[in-house]
Amino acid sequence: MNAEEPSLPRSRQANERLHAMVPGGAHTYAKGDDQYPENLAPVISRGSGAHVWDVDGNRYIEYGSGLRSVSLGHAHPRVTEAVRRELDRGSNFVRPSIVEVEAAERFLATVPTAEMVKFAKNGSDATTAAVRLARAVTGRPRVAVCADHPFFSVDDWFIGTTPMSAGVPAATDELTVTFPYGDLAATEELLTRYRDEVACLILEPATHTEPPPGYLAGLRELADRHGCVLVFDEMITGFRWSEAGAQSLYSVVPDLSTFGKALGNGFAVAALAGRRELMERGGLRHPGERVFLLSTTHGAETHALAAAMAVQATYVEEGVTARLHALGERLAAGVREAAAGMGVGEHVVVRGRASNLVFATLDEDRQPSQRYRTLFLRRLLAGGVLAPSFVVSGALSDADIDQTVDVVAQACAVYRKALDAADPTPWMGGRAVKPVFRRLA
Repeated sequence: MNAEEPSLPRSRQANERLHAMVPGGAHTYAKGDDQYPENLAPVISRGSGAHVWDVDGNRYIEYGSGLRSVSLGHAHPRVTEAVRRELDRGSNFVRPSIVEVEAAERFLATVPTAEMVKFAKNGSDATTAAVRLARAVTGRPRVAVCADHPFFSVDDWFIGTTPMSAGVPAATDELTVTFPYGDLAATEELLTRYRDEVACLILEPATHTEPPPGYLAGLRELADRHGCVLVFDEMITGFRWSEAGAQSLYSVVPDLSTFGKALGNGFAVAALAGRRELMERGGLRHPGERVFLLSTTHGAETHALAAAMAVQATYVEEGVTARLHALGERLAAGVREAAAGMGVGEHVVVRGRASNLVFATLDEDRQPSQRYRTLFLRRLLAGGVLAPSFVVSGALSDADIDQTVDVVAQACAVYRKALDAADPTPWMGGRAVKPVFRRLA
């Protein structure tokens, strides 16, 4: 295996062209070149299965594909075939297409805890629609978001809580309050402090940690007792935890839930789903005041809905969730063994559910370190592994996992040298990677 760093002259040139035209050099901040070691941010030309190629011709095993959206692998034949079938039939009409009927039926059969569904193109629109609906049905102004989950929406009600809150009026920001994950007492205290003011509790039902026993059921009880709407953001947990999301796995039914990412295997489709009593407030068959729920020109593009249906069928018929867990367990065990073998088992730490693995890079004092993350990412890229996380796709092979573990072992050997020197600088190759949410560029 060639452990030399890849040569990326075309990628560097493409990055410069991007920055000249696109703020941030990417259309998602998490894909920005500031998230990668200096001069080692590949620009992708194509992908197939679990592999991608950059514009310089370098091939990588890829993790976290499409920010967790491409869970079946790139250009999955069953999905692309479904999309191609629709392309020649037209993609958008002045009235609903029959595909919208079929897609809704398929979704509600896959997620039987929901009674109605409305599709959108991105997760932010879906979560914001859930918040608006909760405010409308409760008549309350405040939104309570889980403080331990990194992202819910690009809209003001959430972005105002982050370090990148420029442009969000303080009056809007003041309407969002936060609660800690796993702490029912703190959440009840919050709901008591803002009695009759909180419209909804919104959280990821699980992400990097499993919910404590009884926690989600306890939130359900708190929401009922305090008269607020319980919203599960299942953008990540949907399909990766089970086909019907974490709500099915943990047997706790929210009032509303949002899905996306894996739903389209890279195609733009998201969903807001939930109880008929609430969802119909955005419809035409109720006597109350109307809610402008979701109304998007491209929300029901036929090829994206066809992709979603193909994804759901593939998951159910081929047991994809179980495969994701098996692959993740194999990877986590290998990485942990490699890190321990190189004496950095307490510094390179794998966390999360097997289908949604992330890694932490800790310094000499076992504190999270962007500088050590830079070193680690640099060595992974040198070994042909593109891994901002260790989130697996179903297209990975055992050989891919084995190669990844070998590369991790080589990276951990360098990591050990940096720890012994108490300074990763000689192995960083330039500035440190940066967190997405920060006040200054």
